Parts: sequence; structure tokens; C-alpha cells
Amino acid sequence: MAKTLITLAVLLVLALGTLLAMAATKPDTFRFQRSITIAASPDKIHPLINDMRRFNSWNPYNKKDPAMKTTYRGPQAGPGAAYDFDGDGNVGKGTIQIIEPSGPSTVSMRLDMTAPMNASNLIDFTLHPHASGTQVTWAMHGPSPFVTKVMHTLFNMDKMIGRDFDAGLADLKTLAERT
Repeated sequence: MAKTLITLAVLLVLALGTLLAMAATKPDTFRFQRSITIAASPDKIHPLINDMRRFNSWNPYNKKDPAMKTTYRGPQAGPGAAYDFDGDGNVGKGTIQIIEPSGPSTVSMRLDMTAPMNASNLIDFTLHPHASGTQVTWAMHGPSPFVTKVMHTLFNMDKMIGRDFDAGLADLKTLAERT
């Protein structure tokens, strides 16, 4: 019995060591992004992103927790427009704020999470005219501290976040092409 416990302990230590070693090889920053082509002009799509209330009409994270507590701050659109949220485990708690002057081709935001863990990342939306409308790209990027590297080793974060970005962009497409 003692021999089995020692063997299990050694295997556990080796597995943990392997996980930590693999995490240490991950880059110090991350970037996730998804794109979609929308049959509408950038001028028509931009207000659906640059206005926090309109952004939240298609934001997939708002749909994950209908009981989420929300507060809007600052102007309704453009730099300084902010949205505070406090949701369940699917959403977490934090703030999204538009941080840079935006034109018809970009909107930049800062996402500051306080739960389930502290994180500060940048979100960029770029809108490029395309033959059949506008190519919209939703990207999130930021630093990867060691705990984040461990998470990226254990879970396919690009796939998890990408699935949400794809859903949101599909809803944005429906909204932009309908109005």
C-alpha cells in the first residue's frame, strides 16, 4: 500500500512538473481574434460597436447571464464610454471602456476583469471595406502572466474565446444587415 502511494505521489509530481514546464514555454502575450464579412458599410457597423448600449445588444457575454448586474458610465459612445458588469461564473466581474478616439474603421476598448481573476486586456475592432461589404475583426490581446500560461496549457483558450467571438460577430452581422 505504501509503495502504491509513493508511486502515485511521484507520478503526480512528474505530471505537475511537466505541466509547469510546458506552461513556461508559452509566450508572454496572447492574442485571440475572429473575423466576419458583413454586407454593410463601416459607417453603418461602427455605431453598433462604438456605443456601449448598442454593443451590448449583440455582445455574447451579455447573453450568458441574463441576471447580470450592469451599469453604464460616461458618454454613451466613443472614448470614455464604459460598462461595468457583475455576473455569474460564465461572465465574471469587470469593466469595459472605450479608450481611444475611434473612426469608422476602429474601436479600441480596455477590459479590466476583477473576477474570477484579475486581468487587463485590450480589445480591438477593425472594420475594413471589402468587395461584398466590410470585414470586421474582433481581437483581444494582453499579457500572459504565468497563471495564464498554465490556463492556456490546460485549456484551448483560443477555441473557447473564439467560439464567443464568432457568436457575437454573427449577431452583429444579423443586426447590421437588418437595419
